[in-house]
Amino acid sequence: MTRANDAEKAERLNHARGLLQRFDHLPDAVNKMVRDCSVSPRQAYRYLQQAGRLKQDVPIADAKIAFTVKLSEALVERLRSYAGTRGLSLSHLVSRALEAFLPRRKKRG
Repeated sequence: MTRANDAEKAERLNHARGLLQRFDHLPDAVNKMVRDCSVSPRQAYRYLQQAGRLKQDVPIADAKIAFTVKLSEALVERLRSYAGTRGLSLSHLVSRALEAFLPRRKKRG
């Protein structure tokens, strides 16, 4: 079984939160979570425990995908050095740089 990505975790936590509001008995919520999300009873219990500490639903972020870009060796070294000194991942650093560089999308409505 593969690990859940961040979006799946958020969806499951939100679902667990809803189950806690609907069911009076934790075992009933665990069984429903197992059926709905195809997780083990142990994992369902963990999601329900976490959800019990939430004050509101978890926002669901965009799923992340991998893609390859070619950069100069010197630029990659600078990126790694910068990310390392600040405790950031390369993905986080590049995402922030691209978000700052690209124009904002206008939301419809």
